[in-house]
Amino acid sequence: MKKSDFHRKIRKSHRYLGVALGIQFLFWTISGLYFSWSNMDDVHGDPQKRAVPLFKVNQAWVSPSIIIDSLRAHAPVDSIIGLESIELFGKPFYQIHYTVSKVHLHSGSHVCLANAETGKLRPALSQAEAVVLAQNRFVGDPKVEKVEFLTQTNGHHEYRNLPLPAYAVTFGKPVSTTVYIAAELGTVQKYRNTKWRIFDFLWMLHLMDYESRDNLSNGLLRAFSLFGLLTVASGFTLFWVSRKTTVQKKNQKMS
Repeated sequence: MKKSDFHRKIRKSHRYLGVALGIQFLFWTISGLYFSWSNMDDVHGDPQKRAVPLFKVNQAWVSPSIIIDSLRAHAPVDSIIGLESIELFGKPFYQIHYTVSKVHLHSGSHVCLANAETGKLRPALSQAEAVVLAQNRFVGDPKVEKVEFLTQTNGHHEYRNLPLPAYAVTFGKPVSTTVYIAAELGTVQKYRNTKWRIFDFLWMLHLMDYESRDNLSNGLLRAFSLFGLLTVASGFTLFWVSRKTTVQKKNQKMS
């Protein structure tokens, strides 16, 4: 192959690779700038979170074994996965995770809430309770704009891969924040505001994951990373070939 043909093919390859990758490089740069200039506390809504009240040390609690016995009377409990304490409307509650035997109609993992002072089991949160909890966990006194009950979400939803069913309590401007509360867990899961939504959209563009937005190992990102290396390699090759050609022409003129 003649040097001129080789030079022309390298230049052509570099040009097409540059066009193909240029838009994605722009996305990487814009998203990187936003990430580096953003305060992650603001993105996560930390200034809007009100601290969960602590329990008093002299508070009387019912033994978890009593509540588990009560639970077994209402459901065919197979095993206990875990147990933790939460604060709910000024009262201590047990959050009990358990499994139901596979032979039962409602087999699988479940959770229930029980008053830690009385031992009484309680159902999942109602919509009215979820609104009160969202307001209790939010700094200030913003107006509730809307409330949604979620039973399923997709890979692009801002409450993806988190416990369901859940209530989405959205506060109006200027905060424009949605507080997500897991109905059965009785706890606030996430705060999603405008800054987070911009971050999430740019994160999708940055990772090139247009299905779940969070997969660092998706095939498209891997392919473009390799194309990026090819673009750089072709650029260096083009520089070297052009330099040699320039030097040769200069030597010919001098001779």
